[in-house]
Amino acid sequence: RRPVLARASSSSASSSSTGPWNTAPLVMSDGLYAYVLRHTREPAVLRALREETSALRGARMQVAPEQGALLALAVEMIGARRVVEIGTYTGYSSIAMALAMRGEGALYACDKSEEALATARRYWARAGVEGIVKEKFGDAKESVRELLDAHGAGSFDLGFIDADKRAYREYYEALLELVRPGGLIIVDNVLWYGKVADAEVNDKQTEAIRAFNEFVAGDERVSYSMIPVGDGLSFCRKR
Repeated sequence: RRPVLARASSSSASSSSTGPWNTAPLVMSDGLYAYVLRHTREPAVLRALREETSALRGARMQVAPEQGALLALAVEMIGARRVVEIGTYTGYSSIAMALAMRGEGALYACDKSEEALATARRYWARAGVEGIVKEKFGDAKESVRELLDAHGAGSFDLGFIDADKRAYREYYEALLELVRPGGLIIVDNVLWYGKVADAEVNDKQTEAIRAFNEFVAGDERVSYSMIPVGDGLSFCRKR
């Protein structure tokens, strides 16, 4: 998944809604992105999974290597030992986070695609994290409810959302209950390939992400930052 960053002149941003851009955003050219990848720590098993996934339909659903590295760093920084992932696909993000857990705890991987999970299972075993990753096949909303019933509110350290965009708000509210104060909720695709900023794009998924972004930016229950890495990650720390 390529990042969606592009340069706009500082003068184009002189508006009351944003204020001046004292530092204009970078142009993420092919050469610069290759430089980022060369300086991203990507375990060999994740490189192999990325290469295999590239041949599959829907390959762009896989998180980018720099996103995987950031997710792993987040797990390490808060010492996460109980993690839930809503939307696993072929397993890249779950492996990145599980490896960072250093053999301790549990990561619950929720997905409804048997085909994608078949690939994920092979790579969980190849990465040696099959003992940490707990597969939750089926509707993610039901899976999260089951985790709440089994473990209780505030029992998870980190939740990652990368699934049905129209259900982001519902997933987010469920994770706010499941994740402990001081824990993280991380949300992928918040830039949605640049469509969120294109007034001519008004499909249901784009509108849902716009509405979600507007809501979370004003949600005082969390500390919040939208980070333009990959297709955009929002980091929300539960207060």
